[in-house]
Amino acid sequence: MREPAFWHRPASSWIAYLLSPLAALYGAVATRRMQRPGVEASIPVLCVGNYHVGGAGKTPTVLTLAKLLRELGERPVVLSRGYGGRLGGPVKVDPGSHTAADVGDEPLMLAATLPVVVARDRPTGLALARTQDASVILMDDGFQNPGVVKDASLIVIDGVRGVGNGRVFPAGPLRAPLVPQLARTDALIVVGDGNAAHTIAVEIESRGKPVLSAHLTPDQASLASLRGVRVLAFTGIGDPARFFRTLRLSGVDLVRDRAFADHHVFTKDEIDALIADARRDGLTLVTTEKDLARLRDAGGLPAWAQAIVPFAVTLEFEQPAALRRFVTDQLAKARERRRGK
Repeated sequence: MREPAFWHRPASSWIAYLLSPLAALYGAVATRRMQRPGVEASIPVLCVGNYHVGGAGKTPTVLTLAKLLRELGERPVVLSRGYGGRLGGPVKVDPGSHTAADVGDEPLMLAATLPVVVARDRPTGLALARTQDASVILMDDGFQNPGVVKDASLIVIDGVRGVGNGRVFPAGPLRAPLVPQLARTDALIVVGDGNAAHTIAVEIESRGKPVLSAHLTPDQASLASLRGVRVLAFTGIGDPARFFRTLRLSGVDLVRDRAFADHHVFTKDEIDALIADARRDGLTLVTTEKDLARLRDAGGLPAWAQAIVPFAVTLEFEQPAALRRFVTDQLAKARERRRGK
């Protein structure tokens, strides 16, 4: 879906006000749902989530955490709902045979570097993840879902957008009222500059929980491929403006941009039109790795999409030692709890 503009206007917006009764009902249901008991895995579960619908940087965070866990000698397996995919699972994602239409774009992208299990019913995915020799379950999203007990929840928030108008869906972008979500937050990850997340960060710190700052850093090979060229960028992610902003801050000569709805399924005609538009003005067509994943078929990237250049980014923490300390502490506490039962 494409986020409505009023979600990021002051909370006094008349549209948000009209939708407040629906938001109150949605929030009450979401709060009760979050309180349901879940299934506890036999191994630690770390969840990467956010407070609101749309993008905040969860996928790069999962990749960075997976890299850290491997450095610690762990064997992480990602558990995902597989949003946008037709397969209910549980199924292990195979990049060689699955497409984004099967398992969703984010699981397909993640599966290029680590094991990923997709399951609409997350508890049923636990058993399959364990058969992949997992020592840690790394949940991609699912913070508000009570199906699986989380040993630690790391919440990602964008420093520029924050939580928008702070209202619950559909009056705003929040998936549930903020107070019960804050109570379940074990660490807050603020991505990028800006002070939109300042109030929440102060609240999390007052609860004795860590607030970690991070930035999206472009892959050097991606930068090299775009050096000296003029660019037309397109994307269908939750926060397209962040992608375009990252390109400009990286020194890319971004001439035009096109934003589509989150998880947009591109047709060949749409891509043909974008390629023609770029060629007409001598521009290079650029998109995110996640968007490119949705263009792949079982044989890889089709010939009609070969001209598109992916812009890869990684999430780098300003204090990587603090993240490492948090993860090792949470894993130790989770294992100690299980030994005590």
